[in-house]
Order: sequence, then structure tokens, then C-alpha cells
Amino acid sequence: MNIVFMGTPDFAVPTLECLCKSKHNVLAAFTQPDKPVGRKQIMTPPDVKVCAEKYGVKVCQPKTLRDDNSYKEIKGMNPDVIVVVAYGKILPKNILDIPRFGCINVHGSLLPKYRGAAPIQQAVLNGDKVTGVTTMYMGEGLDTGDILLTKETEIGENETSAELFDRLALMGADLLIETLSKLDSITPKKQDELEATYTTKITKELCPIDWNKKNTEIHNQVRGLQTWPVAVSTLNGKDVKIHSTLLCDKSGEAGEIISTDPLTVACGEGSLVIKELQLSGKKRMDSKSFLLGHPLKVGDIFL
Repeated sequence: MNIVFMGTPDFAVPTLECLCKSKHNVLAAFTQPDKPVGRKQIMTPPDVKVCAEKYGVKVCQPKTLRDDNSYKEIKGMNPDVIVVVAYGKILPKNILDIPRFGCINVHGSLLPKYRGAAPIQQAVLNGDKVTGVTTMYMGEGLDTGDILLTKETEIGENETSAELFDRLALMGADLLIETLSKLDSITPKKQDELEATYTTKITKELCPIDWNKKNTEIHNQVRGLQTWPVAVSTLNGKDVKIHSTLLCDKSGEAGEIISTDPLTVACGEGSLVIKELQLSGKKRMDSKSFLLGHPLKVGDIFL
């Protein structure tokens, strides 16, 4: 098939790579414009652009798809399919109608659960045990199109959203290739609107830890906010990012350090072993290394 690909972040890269290595012909890769990154605001290309250039695929970076230029360019390519993975732009109806086999999206959840932009983080934040990827036909609504194929996977007790992100990116790539190979025989399935849920926007407002909550809730918060924006607490008047934890059954006053070997903090129910943390402005490190430079004692309090 002749395919126009649309995607931007690293989640989309495995799918583009699989398409480039397949029997299909990638006509072009549409991605977001380069943007300034870091303190020095260095103009940085999206991951999809880097991947496309590696494979010699034409790169298009329009600021909008809602003009005649984008429509005419894609129409002129005469694609059989448009494949979309985390592109970050809404496709207008005139573009959705271009490919003869439709526009197919790879989404990081088992639709209709977790429609929207942060399905992977949301699954971990909510403590879900199972998630997966979905391929679907795209419509004008937000992730409302008919489902083509799905694939499930278990979420590990200590798996972070970043780790799950990487796994689902690979699963999504495989599922997209399978979907294209079976497109003639797949019967699309309507989504049940009564079961539809939407993700909340991931912001720094989700970061502060409330140690009065159950250890499982805080553990999910720590896992779900990796690698950005990262769960945060306060210790001796300074912000501390909490990067990695383990569940523990010991109890004590919420926020109290009840052991320093390993570093264990009591929650409203149960406790958490802190594996990795980061003092504001300092490097991320394991708790043993942290304690060497910042001695703590039983009874100190995380707020």
C-alpha cells in the first residue's frame, strides 16, 4: 500500500520504522514543526522527523492541516491509507476522506477506555492491571472511530508509565502491520459510548504527594508521573522528586520515615520504600547514595 504517515513523538517511531521496513511504500511523514528545547532553547526536530530522514522518507511539517496547501499536497500523493500515531493535530474531514482505505490510528489503550492524549499515564495512575493498544478508523470525534484490532498486556506492579510507553509503542507498531495485512477481512466494531472514558491532562498539579493516602495510590502516582512531571514531596523545607518506590506493609504516622535501611516512609495505609529520589537542583540517585550526602533519621517527616 501507498501510505502517508502522521506522527510526532518517540511513541510513533516504532510504527514508522516497521512501515519503512515492510512491503508498504511510505510516501511522506507528516510531523509537527521543530521547536526550541531546553534552557538554551535549541531548535530540535521531532523524533518522527529524525526517523523519516534516516529512512529517506519525505518530511512535511505544516503548521496546520486546515488549509488548501496541505489538502492539495496529500491529495496529490493519492495514498491508499493515512496512518496516524500521536500526531498532535486534528485531521479535518476533507483529509480524512482522501485515502481510499481510510485513516487508521494507533492508540495506546483498549478503546473506548482512555480516549485522549494521555492514556498510558492514566492507566498507571489509576492502578490498572491490564491495558493495551488499539487500531481504529479515524472519524471527526476524539478517538471515537470504529475499532479494527486490539492487543492486551498486563501492567507490572512496579512498571512506570515510561516503561509501559516503550512497550506499547512496539506493540502498536506490530498491531498496525497486522491490521494492514488483514484489512480486507476485518469487520470494524463500533465503540460502546456508555463505556467511554477520557484521560485528564497530565500537569504538574498532579505531582504533590499526599502521604495520608494509601501506599498503593501514592505508588501509582510515582509510577504514573514518570518520566514527567514526576511526583514530588517536601523534606526539611526542600522539594524532593520521588522517582521510584516499592510497596511495603509497615505502618507509622503518614509521611514519617520509619526506616533508613531501606528508606521507608509511612503512608495513610501501609508504607513505601523509596528507591530513587532527587533533591531540587541535584541529580537523581538511589536512596543509599542520597543518604550518604543527606543523612536522615527515623522520625523525620516528608510533607
